Amino acid sequence: MKSRAWWAAGVSVAALVMGAVTAPAAMAEPADFYTPPSELPDGANGDLIKSEPSPLLLSVPGSNGAWPATATKIMYRSEDAKGAPVAVTGTYLEPSNPWTGQGARPLVAAAVGTHGQGDQCAPSKLFNTGIEYQFPTDVMVGYESIWVNTLLLNGIAVVVTDYEGLGTPGDHTYVNREAEAHAVLDSVRAAQQLPNTSIPADGPVGLWGYSQGGGAAAAATELKPSYAPELDLKGTYAGAPPADLAATLQQVDGTFLTGVIGYALNGILAQYPEVQPLLDAEINDRGRQMLAATKNQCVAESGLQFGFQQSSSFTNSGESLSAVLARLPMAQAILDEQKIGKLTPESPVLIQHGRSDDIVPFGQGQQLARDWCGKGATVQFSVNELPPIIPGMAINHATPYLVGTPESVGYMIDRFNNVPAPSNC
Repeated sequence: MKSRAWWAAGVSVAALVMGAVTAPAAMAEPADFYTPPSELPDGANGDLIKSEPSPLLLSVPGSNGAWPATATKIMYRSEDAKGAPVAVTGTYLEPSNPWTGQGARPLVAAAVGTHGQGDQCAPSKLFNTGIEYQFPTDVMVGYESIWVNTLLLNGIAVVVTDYEGLGTPGDHTYVNREAEAHAVLDSVRAAQQLPNTSIPADGPVGLWGYSQGGGAAAAATELKPSYAPELDLKGTYAGAPPADLAATLQQVDGTFLTGVIGYALNGILAQYPEVQPLLDAEINDRGRQMLAATKNQCVAESGLQFGFQQSSSFTNSGESLSAVLARLPMAQAILDEQKIGKLTPESPVLIQHGRSDDIVPFGQGQQLARDWCGKGATVQFSVNELPPIIPGMAINHATPYLVGTPESVGYMIDRFNNVPAPSNC
């Protein structure tokens, strides 16, 4: 079995490769890559539409290709939550290190945590630059590179979706259960179609994500049997998954991440425009300004502009936006559609969650594990017991992701090595 020396190697380089350093202007990708054809070609979900080399920040030439990976930007066919075809972009990363575990080189589809809603926040762009900055306060760091690099250093290939509408035209359908699950699963299909890679077309697959990405990975896991039954899914890591969007919107209100409520509402309006007149009647001018601003922001700027504000200041009635949505039957039906845990995963899952998580309520991860266990799934639920640290600053939300890395990466490697999956159901 592969040695767990991956951890020391991963941490030593994770902050250096594809890190938070501004890339030279010459490395900027042409904007027109993100423009889909006027009509999507006929085909199946996951079909490649186009691809091109994607220069990684600080990559080093080596005898086995660029180190730690050679990257390819991809555009592929997927579908939104209503079944309409959409073009989604992403990045495939071919590692230079060999896979020394059992079988063929595995592929992990990594679903990123909250980046924002502006096209400049797309993960595929941050892989090239490390950091995005627009004067005066729009800044975004490609923080997920830490975990992507750790997987790559272990010889695991990685594909990272940009999700629907992040980089490509249209609004990003933030935390939409089906849209994000489709984008994740179709990224695997697209990566397996790329020529000149070391992954087989039917090789072993893992899903990975934390926070927004944890919800996307969890949703993809339970939708996989019906949406992508052909994939050889070995296991999933889902950290702090927002399995109940309504509860998350309520808890995040008044924290540093109040602005993500704008992302969620913009995503709902993009996928369900019939809600627009109902919401227009409820929000005030400040609410309209918040929705318009967050539509084009990355998460740091949203935090600086709207952090610690109460959403009650955005409504005509003075109620919180959660309370407003709770008395709109159409909105409640849409929020109910976003709940994860109603279907049954056919492959093992590791769920991590911090007991003091101040953004995604701990009870959501706990309930998701119970729901899946009750349906006969193999689930390991891991609790981070870090006590509250400056509640509302998202410290207790982010820290378990980092602290849990040895367990999450080790769990994924074990699934590819066919080690029996743990379960504390």
